[in-house]
Amino acid sequence: MDIKATIKKVEYQPYLCRDLSEIPIEELESSLCMRGSCIVRLDDQNKLALSSWVSAKRTRSYPYARIYDTLAFSGRKVTVIPIYKDEGADGDRDFIQWDTISLMSLLGVYVIISYYAQASKNSRYANKITNQRFDITHIKKQIDDLRFFQSDALHWNLIQADSIGEVANLAFVSYRQITSVTGVKMHSEVPALERINQISNNANRFKDLSRKMSQAAQERESVTTQPKEFVNQVNKSTITIENYLGGEYYLTTDETWVEGNQAFLVECKHSKRSDLPSQSDIKDGLIKMVLFSNLDQVTINAKSYTPHPILRLTSSVRADDNYLTKAFVKSLLLEAEKNHFEVRFT
Repeated sequence: MDIKATIKKVEYQPYLCRDLSEIPIEELESSLCMRGSCIVRLDDQNKLALSSWVSAKRTRSYPYARIYDTLAFSGRKVTVIPIYKDEGADGDRDFIQWDTISLMSLLGVYVIISYYAQASKNSRYANKITNQRFDITHIKKQIDDLRFFQSDALHWNLIQADSIGEVANLAFVSYRQITSVTGVKMHSEVPALERINQISNNANRFKDLSRKMSQAAQERESVTTQPKEFVNQVNKSTITIENYLGGEYYLTTDETWVEGNQAFLVECKHSKRSDLPSQSDIKDGLIKMVLFSNLDQVTINAKSYTPHPILRLTSSVRADDNYLTKAFVKSLLLEAEKNHFEVRFT
C-alpha cells in the first residue's frame, strides 16, 4: 500500500522518559560522551534538554530513544547531529538527511548540525577510527546563538540547513587532521564534496536531494524485514506524511491492513532473548507512535481512512504474562491510552 497522510499539529504525553541528569554547560563535553540525553544549565535562569546522535544515520544507536527522553521537558529541546560520520576507509560513512531535520522540526526539536573533531585509531582495523568526539566549541557557540533565538524550531533548523556547506568544510578539515594524527585513511573526499556542493546552496536543494534518497531508501525498506522486526506477513507499506508547512517526509510501516474505514499502521519491535524488546527499542518505536497518533488525514488509493496506530512487541522466548506486571509496561500502556494508540504483545 502507498499511504498518504497529513499532520496539522503534534500533541503527545510521554510517560516513559527517564529522569535526565542536569549538568552545567561547562561539563557539556563529558555529558555528550556519557549520557546521550541530559538537561543543560546555561545559567541561573535558562536550561535546555539536549540529546546527541552517534551517527548521522537515524538507524544507528537509537537516536530516537535519546530524543524521546527529552520530550517531557517543558523548555527547548535540542539535538546535536553530525553532518556526516566517516569511520575510515574500512568502515562506513553516513550523511545527514533533510527528512531527519524535517522530522525534528515537526517534533519541535532544535537541531544543531555539527562535526567530529577528535577520534582514536581502531586497533582492529588498519583504516578505521573510533571514539569520535564533537567539536564542543562549535556546539557551545550554536547553543549560545540559540539562547537568544526567538523563533520556532522550523526556522532555526532551516538556518542550520543553510549553513551546511560551512559545517561540511569544517568537517573535511577535521578529518584531514584526524588522518594526520592517527594515520587512518578516510574515504575519498570527492564524492563527499559532490554531495555537499549539491546541498550547500540553500535548504530547498538540500530537501530535494535528500528527499529523493530517502524515498529510494523507503522503497528498499518496504520490501525488507529487519532483524529486530518479526511479522506474520511481510506486508510493509510506505507512508508519505505532509505537515502543516507543506514539507514531506517518508516512512514505512512494518505492517498495514484495512478493516472497514480503519487503516491499521503497525510498528514492530522484536526480542530474541527476553520477554520484551529493550527499552531503547520500544522508545524508538514510540517516536513513530508520536507521528501516527497525530495523523489528521489518511488516504489509500484516494480513499480516506481513520488511522489506528499499533506498537507491536514480539518475543521469541516469552513464556508467560509476568511482563505485564512490570512498571515500565504499565507506564507504556498508560501512554498508549492517553495518546490513542494500541500496544499488542505477540
